[in-house]
Amino acid sequence: MNWEERRQIVKVANLYYFDGQTQAQIATKMGVSRPVISKLLNKAREMGIVEIYIKDENAHTVELEQQLEKTYQLKEALVVPAANLSTDMIKHALGKAAASYVSKNIKDIKSLGISWGSTLSKFVQEYPYEQHRELQIVPLVGGMGRKFVDIHSNLLAYQLAQKMNASCSYLYAPAMVESIELKERLVQSEDIAMVLKEGRNVEMAVVGLGNPFTGSTMTEMQYLTPKDLKSLDSAGAVGDIGSRFYDVDGNQINHLLNNLVIGLDLEEFKKIPEVIGIVEGAHKVESLRAALKGGYLDVLVIDDVTADLLLRNNAQN
Repeated sequence: MNWEERRQIVKVANLYYFDGQTQAQIATKMGVSRPVISKLLNKAREMGIVEIYIKDENAHTVELEQQLEKTYQLKEALVVPAANLSTDMIKHALGKAAASYVSKNIKDIKSLGISWGSTLSKFVQEYPYEQHRELQIVPLVGGMGRKFVDIHSNLLAYQLAQKMNASCSYLYAPAMVESIELKERLVQSEDIAMVLKEGRNVEMAVVGLGNPFTGSTMTEMQYLTPKDLKSLDSAGAVGDIGSRFYDVDGNQINHLLNNLVIGLDLEEFKKIPEVIGIVEGAHKVESLRAALKGGYLDVLVIDDVTADLLLRNNAQN
């Protein structure tokens, strides 16, 4: 490239980036077509004459979002910064991001499903007060019990319905029962059968995701015993959604505990048009990767540390 050509590229770049002139204005000034100006600007970037930097803390998270969407074929990814934040603060930030997404996309939705968990509790807390009188909130898994009642699906459904001025259903059953016989009796009762049917037909769902072996709320709630955990490990479980366990490939495992759950199974989650997953913590990376491989999530709300680990480990595998 001779001196004159390089000079022309620098001049065009200067007019565009520093003077703020449009490509059309520069084309008129220089007596060429607008596509010629566009081509010269592209050359300026390719040759390193112009380097573009985005000087904002969101640049890193936006890049992670784009990588997640491309790598896992997600409809959308929302990544929140987690630097110097406690676990509780990160969950609040994730809840706020998820609440903002749902609020912007709930307009034409008539039914919204919700599972349970501490992160989903923050989502409900952060949700703004709105008017959605035609909307039905549906719990997707049972939730009766004496411990951690503040994160059970029925309470979250009720609280979210209050925030949205919507109606809600109640699934009057435990998340997990003691026997197949008891489960069969419960799911055949009219009230429970009706809510399960509503859950299968929701248009949008907000779910959490767990690692049964690390930081598991189900273990803290004593739904899972040490014997259960050993059995799940032997069966290849790496994570759970709605108290249903799946393996490293995202397949629901054939295990007694899965058969004792009162709620949607994983294939039914797949049929929901839009499932929004809210995930916090590096200990859930393997669980999340398997869930994404299984195709359970359409939208992912995640912290940047976990997102970075997810993408880095994916590149290594």
